[in-house]
Amino acid sequence: MTAYVEAVSGIRPKMRRAIIMVQDLVMVLASVALSLTLSQSRLSFEAFSSGGLACWVLIVLTAHLLFRYCGLYNTVWRFASTPDFFNILKGCGSLTVVLYLASIAFRSFFQPVAGLNERQFIVFFLVSFTIISAPRLYYRFLRDGASWRILRRAPGDAPIKQALFIGRLSEADVIVRFTRTAVPAEYAIAGIMATESDAPLGTQIQGVPVVALRARLVEVLEEYVKGTENLDLLIFGKGVEREIEDYAELVRVARHSGIAVVQFSGLSELGRGGKLVLDAVEMETIMRRSAVATDTARIGAFVGGKRVLVTGGAGSIGRVLVKRSLELGAEAVLVADNSEFGIFQLDQLIEEKDRDRLASRIVDVTDRPHMMRLVSEFKPSIIFHAAALKHVPLLEENWEAAIETNVFGTLACAEVAAECGVPQFLLISSDKAVDPSSVLGVTKRAAEQIVSSLHETQATPSPFHAGGLNGHHAGAPSLHRLGTKFIAVRFGNVFGSNGSVATIFQAQIEAGGPVTITDRRMTRYFMTVAEAVDLVIMSAADAEQRQGRDDYAIYMLDMGKPVPILEVAETMIRMAGKSPYTDIPIRFTGIRPGEKLHEALHGENEEVVKLDTAKIFGLRTDVVEWPRIEAALPALVAAMHDQDKPATLAILAGLYRAEESAGGALERAVPKTAGQIG
Repeated sequence: MTAYVEAVSGIRPKMRRAIIMVQDLVMVLASVALSLTLSQSRLSFEAFSSGGLACWVLIVLTAHLLFRYCGLYNTVWRFASTPDFFNILKGCGSLTVVLYLASIAFRSFFQPVAGLNERQFIVFFLVSFTIISAPRLYYRFLRDGASWRILRRAPGDAPIKQALFIGRLSEADVIVRFTRTAVPAEYAIAGIMATESDAPLGTQIQGVPVVALRARLVEVLEEYVKGTENLDLLIFGKGVEREIEDYAELVRVARHSGIAVVQFSGLSELGRGGKLVLDAVEMETIMRRSAVATDTARIGAFVGGKRVLVTGGAGSIGRVLVKRSLELGAEAVLVADNSEFGIFQLDQLIEEKDRDRLASRIVDVTDRPHMMRLVSEFKPSIIFHAAALKHVPLLEENWEAAIETNVFGTLACAEVAAECGVPQFLLISSDKAVDPSSVLGVTKRAAEQIVSSLHETQATPSPFHAGGLNGHHAGAPSLHRLGTKFIAVRFGNVFGSNGSVATIFQAQIEAGGPVTITDRRMTRYFMTVAEAVDLVIMSAADAEQRQGRDDYAIYMLDMGKPVPILEVAETMIRMAGKSPYTDIPIRFTGIRPGEKLHEALHGENEEVVKLDTAKIFGLRTDVVEWPRIEAALPALVAAMHDQDKPATLAILAGLYRAEESAGGALERAVPKTAGQIG
């Protein structure tokens, strides 16, 4: 049976269709012979005479035209259902009537035919319908018969969503078992599309058939959506988006057909039973970029048993850092964020079994005393500093807030980490920090320099003095402990993060358009949030082991090739089942303040060092010494107090341009306050 199913499935669709047509015509001829035999009719002419052969040819042509007209070849055998059998009934009935009328006309106008009456045509209709339907029914039984038993339910039961599962067979076994035992039943798996290339096609797992292998996933799914209207759900296995190249196309086919798409992420134990945890497939997961399998063992060994603090933990990146840390076995995770609603949303995403290891605090990262209390009490092993403002055009107008959060917030958290002896501090940076043209870029580059400078300072055996912000945070204790490992991880856009082009485009598409793009030439680096978070943790694990010259302050993630924003918009529109420019217009608005056409991940003066860890590089870059940063802070505070944006940005530029003297930059920027530095 398996060999038969594999043989039929391996034939190209057009060839299969031609074979089906020929088979049906043979069945029609067989039906004529059987009907005459069963009704014991004796025709008055020879079947293989010239007149008899002409009759067979006319029957074949008539049958073919009628069957095509009745839609017998517009579906797939695997999905033969009531409407399809009605088409066969209609086709056989039409053929019977046409042949009967033709026989009457022939007998009336040409010559009488003995042994032919209404009885033979009734038998012909019954026989033709039976033997044309039988192969379709038999093939579907071989391929999907087991799924009928799964989907059977008593009258009055709640509707059950019919689903296809795409993933590994080991996960399919778990999912099928839980869908059957769930009360009330929500899902029924009708078929399994295996991501393994060597899976046994046509076999069954707990009665559910394996209907496709890795090489034909898209083709089989297209057959499903064309051949049935009863498919409600497409369930992807965990991590499938990293294993198969056709992931985006599978999502597109399903969404275009109105089929919901979810992803299996685990099981939630509820008493004696259990419940599948199915997450909605976000737009971030459909980008066509190669992903590297995560070294889960390594990052698990790094995070497992540690106490983790995530600033900005309610944001898009911070949220996934929190969830991933819990999954990897962190002893406890503390979220520090100033968004009450964001923390509430995060709490709803955490599984019940993990909530006793999660704590949340509403706090502003620039509030140094508050952060000091949190860190002193929680005693984290690592701080992931993800708190930041990041919207480029908005920060051009709100530059003070950008500097407060991105520069002084980073400084405050870094000082607290060093003073409390936190083993590791990791800054989430951005490609906007490379040759910055925006307030966001300048502040992120300054934050990188703060971290890089502290990295260099903490690595030296001699103590250093850090006088805080010289009045910006009165009474703030200075750095005096050595040992904290400071690093920054630089990468590009996270697809689907709050305020990213993906979320903006998605909202515009849902509203019916137009989708707005600043410039058709604009490109950006993109990475899924799940991959970015794993690589961030991998960077921290790598940094923990490094010393001396090979100890890097800044890590850079390999983002692949930059992607045109226009291509992203067009892809997302198609994923929503619409046509770009036709259903959803695209409008170009012009480049906004601070934006670049193209971003870079490193500057010309930065050396990129390939590491033994995939997708991660070390960066050697110019580092401003800590005393110089410390000396610039009073002038920075004064310039901000005077609302002098050019002077403020000039001072920030002096924090990362190592080739320019601190005094020169400050004298040109704020000559009245230059004397205070020292």
